[in-house]
This record gives sequence, C-alpha cells and structure tokens, in this order.
Amino acid sequence: MAARDEQPRDTRGIVDPAALLTRVRFRRHAPAEALRPYVETYWLIDWDLPSPYVSHVLPHPAVNLTFQWDEDDGPPYGELTGVSTPGLYTRKLHGRGRVCGVKFRPGAFLPFAPDAPVAHWTGQVRPYEEVLPATDPAALVRLPDDRDRVAALDTYLLALAPATVDPQVELARRLVDRIRDPRHGVRRVSVLAREEGLSVRSLQRLFTGYVGVSPKWCVLRYRIHEAMESAGRQGDIDWAALATDLGYADQAHLVRDFHTTVGVPPTSYPTT
Repeated sequence: MAARDEQPRDTRGIVDPAALLTRVRFRRHAPAEALRPYVETYWLIDWDLPSPYVSHVLPHPAVNLTFQWDEDDGPPYGELTGVSTPGLYTRKLHGRGRVCGVKFRPGAFLPFAPDAPVAHWTGQVRPYEEVLPATDPAALVRLPDDRDRVAALDTYLLALAPATVDPQVELARRLVDRIRDPRHGVRRVSVLAREEGLSVRSLQRLFTGYVGVSPKWCVLRYRIHEAMESAGRQGDIDWAALATDLGYADQAHLVRDFHTTVGVPPTSYPTT
C-alpha cells in the first residue's frame, strides 16, 4: 500500500539521475500537515547492488536528517547533515542498504535546534543525537513499508516541532523560495533586499541564522541547478542565452562555474 501523499519524483541537484534511478528505489512522501512549514519532504532510498556505485548530488541549501542502514557497515545509525557548501556531496553505495531521510525546508530547521544558528551546522555531518533527541534508528529503518516509515518520522518530529511558526522562519523560507523559483529572476542580493525592504546586512544575518549560507550562495547554487537541468535534457542548448537568463556576464562565466562545481563542462554532462 502506498504511503500517504506520495510526491512526484524530484531529482533536481542529482548528477545523472537516470544512472542513479536504475540502481536504487527512490521515493518522496509528504510529512504530516503540522510539519509542512518545516519539512519539505521525506525521501526514502533502498538498494541492493551487485557492485558499488558512487552517487553525486549538488545539495540544496537545506539541512537533512537521515536514518540509515548499510548491510556491510554495522547497525543502523542517524546523521544530521548541514548545508554542504564546497560542491558535490558524494556517497558510495554498496551491498544492501536503506536511507529514511528528512529534508527540512531551507530556513526552517532552527526551531528544532534553537541553541545555535543554522550556519553552525553548515559543512558538517554529525551523529544526529548530538543535535536532536535520540530515537531508535534500527526500529525506524527496519519497518516493513513506506507507510510505517513515514508515520514513524511524523511521530518523532511532531514531538519536537514548536506550537507556532516563528515569523523569521516564514520570512527566511519565503525568501529562499523566491531565489529558487526562476520565474522571480532573483539574480542580485541587493535587489532582493531592496524589494523586501531590508538592508543587505539584515538579509545576510537572517540567512546566517536560519538558512546556514548567504543569500548570494543560494543565488549561485540555484543557478547551477537550473544549468544542470538544461544540460541534462536532449537537444541543442543556447548556452549564451541561458547564461544571460541566469544572470551571468557571459557564457564563459557559466561554463567555468558549472565545471568547477559539477566537475565536467556542461557539454559533457550526461543527458537523459
């Protein structure tokens, strides 16, 4: 039986998603209604591989909580992963395994760990119990189906969620959504600050505390996500026009950023 509100598959940020999806079962499910101001999605992955596979992801500006089981690596465990800033997040998959993941909405993790700004966790992978109350990872990842795993994640997080939403969480979340949505065309931090009636310094402080990275970092990261989506599609692409649409000075700057971040030039990126 399918879990509640199974969501469309979203592979944005995954390098060569077609190759990954031939090797793993990947599903996304919505959290309980009360958690949706804070949690964007639950993501579940299972694999049983005859040979190792290395996956690469260009992360979103989001904190992730994962409960994991790798057959060859001991008992199930949990991790909290802050925003990964340098570039690709790489994970080697082998044997059998499972991940039950929680992707917090950008800007919405702070109420779950209010003693430190979200920037404190940026670039870090920590045992989750150093940050959040302990639960039993083994009981969660060994549940028989998606419905049970989603219900267990709901139960755990509902006990931690605040009764009311911090207005600053709502603001941070909305501003990141503006940057992410290409229809808004946010390319300059100064323009975003002016349109929101904020100083650039106030905007930067908000992002440090609630998002974990700067607004400029978010603009640049979502630019590359858009470029990856374009590069992964079949057909000719006008890279000069795309560079202009994404706010680059010219095509050379787009190609340089893409190559530096993803590891290959756009023309060598695998297409679906």
